Amino acid sequence: MDKYAVIGDPIAHSLSPVMQNAGFAALGIDADYSAVHVKNEGLPEFAESARKKLKGFNITVPHKNAIIPFLDGVSEEGKLAGSVNTVSVKDGKLHGDSTDGYGLATAIKESFDISVSGNSFCFIGCGGAAAATAFYFAAKGARSLFFINRTLAKAEALAGKIRTSFNNVKVECSPNDDYDKISAFINASAVAVQCTSLGLKNDDPTPLPFELLKKDICYYETIYRETKLLTQARKSGMKTADGRSMLLHQGAKAFSIWTGGNAPVEAMRKALYDAIDKRDKKQ
Repeated sequence: MDKYAVIGDPIAHSLSPVMQNAGFAALGIDADYSAVHVKNEGLPEFAESARKKLKGFNITVPHKNAIIPFLDGVSEEGKLAGSVNTVSVKDGKLHGDSTDGYGLATAIKESFDISVSGNSFCFIGCGGAAAATAFYFAAKGARSLFFINRTLAKAEALAGKIRTSFNNVKVECSPNDDYDKISAFINASAVAVQCTSLGLKNDDPTPLPFELLKKDICYYETIYRETKLLTQARKSGMKTADGRSMLLHQGAKAFSIWTGGNAPVEAMRKALYDAIDKRDKKQ
């Protein structure tokens, strides 16, 4: 039996095992995918063990950057973003990829019929998810990328890296309290992508005042639960989607990388969405 895993700290909440095992079952592949709790100091030992025992593994927070020194190779996309979420194991060698950008781009196309090429996107927050996906969007021909972040210096650092690699992409930044600038960014965008962690807890404030979102923009919430801003956007009639589809498609891409074939997306979708619905009913 081929063995796969997802690592993180914490990791017990991960729904990747449900999704990936459903994919293997749908295609009759004799494989098992499990969640493994790995702390930062345990990464060297895990990497060495993976060379002998695993066919591949996923990485979630906080290890997407920290795992890179232990890999034998990294895709160009992973190098640009400084982040990987998928590792393939072949002949004892570890090769890292990033499927986050593909996952978000595919989710946006599926949800709103909007392609990355030639369009503009506004990212709310500049954490790991924004960085990994923004480089992919730049590489795929996005016209403009706008970043809104509490710490402007962090946004400018990310923007600078993107400008260096993709000088044909317009990149601008704003702190999260410059409402005039934020409004201009949103008005110029096809999709606003919420990438902060605000919304994971019921009492979290919204990352932006709802009034700054215009009704004809599409709103993508990377958190896969009903956040305050997502609820307000839906009630106003805006086109919205949540992070389930991004999680699905980045996982399906990882599945394809490992197996060399097409992922059974609908079987994986049903398993993932059912698991999320079950989790939400318990909360």
